[in-house]
Amino acid sequence: MSARHPKATAWEDNLKRLFDRIDAELETKYGDRYALHPNRPSRGETANPEDDGLFNVGAAFSAGFGSEHGRGYVVSLRMATLQHVPPEVQEAIEEEVVERVRNMLPEFFPGRELRVERDGHAFKITGDLRL
Repeated sequence: MSARHPKATAWEDNLKRLFDRIDAELETKYGDRYALHPNRPSRGETANPEDDGLFNVGAAFSAGFGSEHGRGYVVSLRMATLQHVPPEVQEAIEEEVVERVRNMLPEFFPGRELRVERDGHAFKITGDLRL
């Protein structure tokens, strides 16, 4: 049994669906450009897209202490490869993720004023986070 509020669980389930869709798009576009880490299952081999394929895309809640934008969800992007990924390629993929998140937020969270903003070295989803 979970001690989490059902609305918080629903919020994060929506966020997970958003990032799973972005993960699938990235896998289709870039998945064959870099060799997969030897310990990482291939795309589709697990029940959770976070656990297989080249990409792990998601967000984690931050209370925002010391942040210029306050509380929100920090967007994370990891590539599971031992190959060198040039910084300009990493930045381009990161920008693509941020743009996709911005475009998809209204679909997954209709009627909410949400933004994706740079917060230090990271990007954060901020705005109307109420349950």
